[in-house]
Amino acid sequence: MIELKELMLRRPRLTLAVAESLTCGQVQARIGAISGASEFFLGGITAYTLEQKVAHLGVNRAAARRVDCVSAAVAREMARGACRLFGSDLALATTGYAEPSAAAGVETPFAWWALAHVRRGRTVALRSGRVECPGARRTAVQAIVADAVLAELRDYLQLLRH
Repeated sequence: MIELKELMLRRPRLTLAVAESLTCGQVQARIGAISGASEFFLGGITAYTLEQKVAHLGVNRAAARRVDCVSAAVAREMARGACRLFGSDLALATTGYAEPSAAAGVETPFAWWALAHVRRGRTVALRSGRVECPGARRTAVQAIVADAVLAELRDYLQLLRH
């Protein structure tokens, strides 16, 4: 995680925010555990419900409702919304199912993650992906997804900085 701090603080310095659902604060906790995180981490929000995603992150209500708030598009909207909410250059977002859900037709836990990079109010990069967690229990799913989205951030910063 030290590498993440070094990558964030290279010139030009970048700031980071987080919008979480499935990971319920675990991404923020991992970032906050980095000594000196306050030099780049502006904050985060756990928006667990549709109402909170709409109110705080600007997620499209109708589109999110159709997919129970779990899609690549919702994750991307959450990430862009976190950039707006916190005024950050970069934001990460997670949304998904930490457990199987018969009602939603979900047999295997999975999540969507997104990374948004905004410069001067314009989105310059928007990435997303899916993490499958077959056989994992709820807290393991959350940890796997938190690790995955932070690895994606590190990979993105390495590409950006080289």
